[in-house]
Order: sequence, then structure tokens, then C-alpha cells
Amino acid sequence: MKCVICKQGQTQPGYVTVTLERNETILVFRHLPAQVCKNCGEAYVDEATSEQLLIAAEVAVRSGVQVEVRTFEAA
Repeated sequence: MKCVICKQGQTQPGYVTVTLERNETILVFRHLPAQVCKNCGEAYVDEATSEQLLIAAEVAVRSGVQVEVRTFEAA
């Protein structure tokens, strides 16, 4: 797909690191599958992956995690 940010590059499958922060919780997910723009590096995560991230973040916030680094594992 064409990148909507730079409007120049095409995306290709790759992996990224995503950091989520909410209140006192910081979560870092490594090796997250995404479509990554070859030109500017913008990453696009699909809906199913986004949903998994949000669920994991909610669980971490509720359990009182302050900082956590995880390797992403697709369900």
C-alpha cells in the first residue's frame, strides 16, 4: 500500500517496536508485525494486532505494572 504520511513510499512487511503509555504504566512491545513504509519508516499495524495490544495494555494497567518490555506473540 502507499504510505499516507509521506505519500512517496510503498509499505512492506516488517517488524517494529511500539511503546504504549497510560497513567503510570509504560509498555514496550518488540517484534510487532506491521506494514512499514520503505521511504519514511511509518508503521501500520492491522486491526487484530491492535486489538491484542490494547487488551494486553488494559491487563497490565489493572495489575499495576509500571514498566514492562515484551516480545509480541500473536494469538
